[in-house]
Amino acid sequence: MFFFLFMLFVACNDETKTSFSEINIPLENNNIVEINIPEAKGNKTITNHINSEISRTVSTSLHIGDPDEVVLKPIEESVEAFNTEYDSFKHDFPETNLIWEAQIDGEVIYQSPEIISIAITSYVNTGGAHGLLNITFLNFESTTGQKIQNDKLMNNLEGFKALAKTYFDKSISEKESIVFESDTFQLPANIAYSESGVVLLYNTYEIAPYSTGIIEFAIPFEEAEPFLVFNNF
Repeated sequence: MFFFLFMLFVACNDETKTSFSEINIPLENNNIVEINIPEAKGNKTITNHINSEISRTVSTSLHIGDPDEVVLKPIEESVEAFNTEYDSFKHDFPETNLIWEAQIDGEVIYQSPEIISIAITSYVNTGGAHGLLNITFLNFESTTGQKIQNDKLMNNLEGFKALAKTYFDKSISEKESIVFESDTFQLPANIAYSESGVVLLYNTYEIAPYSTGIIEFAIPFEEAEPFLVFNNF
């Protein structure tokens, strides 16, 4: 009986186990966009959720125009649309020497039987004074592939926020021009698990001028654990 239950447990784990490989998105007549992202493999129900969210993030990064109009579509179509926008730009401004470019890279930064965290880094330059670097964290339930919203990562959001504030203050102690004051501290849009602990990241312009750059810090798991829903590390 014990052996049967053990084998059933192993079989269930195998059915929900997700692996990743890196894929490059090639496209004919494309020399301004390069994409290297993880692709989830395993149980189709699980991996479809994960890969769809990764695709959505890539499409958002390449979208020109109102971000609320982004729709989920194959990455290849997003690359084609980006190239088409560039061709239109060159047609409208034939004398310009400005070159557009986009580089999108992704990596799995944490994986356990309960949670998977992925970071998508995009650098997009559409001819401005400088390109825009943006990092997006995606968290998924390992057993379902469903995306986890930030507030579902915590069992005590206010307690975690108070802890994060102490680490935030340390991380900006030598930085200037922080936008919000200490009494209006807000958690960032990007929170994820990593080998260093729970990592929090504010993108450029999110809370400070471009010159301040990205603000990132990690809270060790042993300190964050009382406030976390997923404690399997």
